Amino acid sequence: MDHQLTTAELQETSQLLQNYAPAQEALNTLKQHQGNLDASFNELWTSAVSTPETFARDGQSLWQATLSVLRDELCGDESFRSKILDYNKNPGSASLLTGAVITLIELTTLPLNPAMATIVVLYILKVGLNIFCKYTEPSPSKT
Repeated sequence: MDHQLTTAELQETSQLLQNYAPAQEALNTLKQHQGNLDASFNELWTSAVSTPETFARDGQSLWQATLSVLRDELCGDESFRSKILDYNKNPGSASLLTGAVITLIELTTLPLNPAMATIVVLYILKVGLNIFCKYTEPSPSKT
C-alpha cells in the first residue's frame, strides 16, 4: 500500500491547508520526509507522546497499529464516511478537509493531535476509505 504523497499532492495540500494552522506541523514534517506518511506520522507521534520512533511489535510499525485501531473506530462511522465523501465530491474545499480532520480527532480514542490526524486523513483520502477499511481488516486467524 502506498504510504507516500507525491510532490504535486504535497503542494496541493499545502495550498489548500495554508490557513489551517494545526496542519502546518504535519505539512512541514511531510515535506521533510518527501511525502512519506509512515515516517511523518512516526515523527509526530514521537514528538507528541515521547514513544521511540522505532517502535515495532510483531513486525507491525506504530503507523500500521494506529491504522488498525482507527479502522475499528472509523470504518463503521457514518459521520466520518460522510465527511470523506463530501470532500471527495469537492476536493478543493479547505473547510471540508479540515472538517474531516476535526471529525477524526473527535471520533477516535487515540491520543492524536491535529498534525497526526491530518496525516491520517491525507492517507485515507489517498487510498480511499473503502480500501482503507478493507486493507486494514484483520486477517482471519489460522487455527
